[in-house]
Amino acid sequence: MTAKLHWGILGTGTIAKTFAAGVAASTSGVVVAVGSRDRVTADAFGDAFGVRNRHGSYESLLADPDVQAVYIATPHTSHKRWAIAAAEAKKHILCEKPIGVSAAEAEAIIAAARKHDVFLMEAFMYRCHPQIAKALKIIRSGLMGAVRVIQATFSFHWPIDYDARSRLLANELAGGGILDVGCYPTSICRLIAGAAVAKPFAEPSELVATGYLGRTGVDEWTVASAKFPGLPGEPDILAQLSTGVQCDQENVVRIYGSQGWLLIPDPWIPSRDGASSRLVLNVRGRPAQEIVVDPGLTLYALEADTVAANLHLRQAPSPAMSWDDTLGNMRMLDRWRAAIGLKYAFE
Repeated sequence: MTAKLHWGILGTGTIAKTFAAGVAASTSGVVVAVGSRDRVTADAFGDAFGVRNRHGSYESLLADPDVQAVYIATPHTSHKRWAIAAAEAKKHILCEKPIGVSAAEAEAIIAAARKHDVFLMEAFMYRCHPQIAKALKIIRSGLMGAVRVIQATFSFHWPIDYDARSRLLANELAGGGILDVGCYPTSICRLIAGAAVAKPFAEPSELVATGYLGRTGVDEWTVASAKFPGLPGEPDILAQLSTGVQCDQENVVRIYGSQGWLLIPDPWIPSRDGASSRLVLNVRGRPAQEIVVDPGLTLYALEADTVAANLHLRQAPSPAMSWDDTLGNMRMLDRWRAAIGLKYAFE
């Protein structure tokens, strides 16, 4: 691609600002438009990031002929509506995770992208970082032997002052840990279990879970165990997943094999400023080895460049989120919610 990809950002919250900065640092894109439900907010965003086209509605942004690709940065309860609208407007789509609140919503969004022949990717930015490709290479190399156990956690305590109306806790906004950040542990477990058996991803054969549903009825913290098929003649792969929005935990990924283990100390938001990240590999009988990974760009710039490089394919190849990977991940999230009895008021 020689010309820059023209991005429109749908939404003006924190993640929209983060992505705008990422596009500015990318090699492939430029933000040309922003849409908000309020023109004043759109103007403020435009002033902050040098965006020339400011729209006081999301519909107006999608009608902008200067926009080629749309980054959907609204709460996940509205992802389905705006992703389908973007597809109908013939805009390529990068949709914040989770792509919807259920596998059924993900299926509808993917069907719209297919029907209107546009690119679609769920925005798991960590999948675009080279440390993930490096970790998968190590797993596939056999250095660690057969993968036995995967541990993955993404959890935090916020807001400190409990606010039942916040996006993270409100039932009507599909709050709680599983959808907000639990989707990261499920996605990486599926990715690693797939790499262990020479596939792009794997689906769990079993999943059990327990969790704490707080006063608003959403999961404030929860833990799941899953089982994935192993290599022929090898035991199944077990995964331990933990997430929460009212519980600080150690946000790392550990992979244990029959001959060693691999630690990803900063799996979810590495290289926010473009700095190097690291992996720690311990193979039985050898000293632990620190592997430094230089991303070359900031995390969200890598994500924007991944989209631009794969527009012609309409979806990005693994380890980025393909359509089938997104569907499988949403089904696993559905199972996790069902296992702890989590339902939202609108379901």
